[in-house]
Amino acid sequence: MRRLRLGMAGGGEGAFIGAVHRMAAALDGDWDLVAGAFSTDGGRNTRTGDLLGLDEERVYPSLDAMIERERALPADQRIDALAIVTPNHLHAPMAIAALEAGFHVFCEKPMAMSVVEAEAIAAAAKASGRRFALAFTYSGYPLIEEARARIERGDLGAIRLVQVEYLQGWLSQPIDTGGNKQAEWRTDPARAGLGGCLGDIGTHAFQLAEHVSGLSVDSVSADLTTHVEGRRLDDDVSALLRFEGGARGVLKASQVAAGEENGLRLRIHGERGGLEWAQMEPNTLTLRWLDRPAEIVRTGGPGMLDATATLVRTPAGHPEGYIEAFANLYRAFASAIRSGDGNDGRKDGGRWFPGVVDGLRTMRFIEAVIANAGADRKWTLMDSGDTE
Repeated sequence: MRRLRLGMAGGGEGAFIGAVHRMAAALDGDWDLVAGAFSTDGGRNTRTGDLLGLDEERVYPSLDAMIERERALPADQRIDALAIVTPNHLHAPMAIAALEAGFHVFCEKPMAMSVVEAEAIAAAAKASGRRFALAFTYSGYPLIEEARARIERGDLGAIRLVQVEYLQGWLSQPIDTGGNKQAEWRTDPARAGLGGCLGDIGTHAFQLAEHVSGLSVDSVSADLTTHVEGRRLDDDVSALLRFEGGARGVLKASQVAAGEENGLRLRIHGERGGLEWAQMEPNTLTLRWLDRPAEIVRTGGPGMLDATATLVRTPAGHPEGYIEAFANLYRAFASAIRSGDGNDGRKDGGRWFPGVVDGLRTMRFIEAVIANAGADRKWTLMDSGDTE
């Protein structure tokens, strides 16, 4: 199996998420980063290419230049896929351009700035026959797959309660007006889109709740708050969720929970028991039962399902974390490209990875929450839309 060739848009020196993508893509030996348009700042772009050891002729001044040049290269040299690690306003134009040029796409979340843009990406992916993946990283953790699989096979019985929270504290002060570039674009509606905290981490919480429970939210009742004076987008989100089939849920996301680091937590309860997982202790899944003592499942330890164990790289007791979870998504993406089996964002062929379906669902969640929070009605239906 040859290594797949990856190009990158964004992720220049000093950018957090670009470096994370590069580490994750490299971890299993499936990908080689061979090209990039890392920054509109020429000096920064060149320095990034130099630091990564790339051929200077494949460090491009823009995405358009990269697509034009890469398409002209022989098939055994051009990139196979593009990783988009830019602020949100560039996701749709870049993804559509790459898909239409015949390249697979691995994009940062949220999928786009709006449902309309997300639907345009979905249409481009379908028309091109190319793969489209989204960086909902937390769904790549082995014990998240363990939890999902156990719920799917009915261990907990019919699901009744879904609770998810994602608490951060890094935006508790107005650092977005003090020169912090990561905070600056995330609170700028022109670059972040309609939601601040909602789009940045609320989408992670929502995607995880639906993915693990196997249920779809059909309506929301929500409150959006901006606690830091002068901030243009929300920094705190609370939402009640009604799921198909009658399950009820609560979603809390905040970036002004002072003292919190990356507190993503998920609890799901059914008729016979419940489970709990926390991202900051990702190698532990707690199962609680109505009629017997609680169980602890550890990454790589006894009791894991055979299918889940394939996501684990090290013996039990050697902690695996964020980079490894991210790498699981890149590995699944590579497998889908090589085999041609399955479809983006589905579980019907090979290892699953988040894609078009998750992207459309999370964008519809953003718009439903905003619509509800700005209106007097108690509940707002989520548009089910076309997720094909």
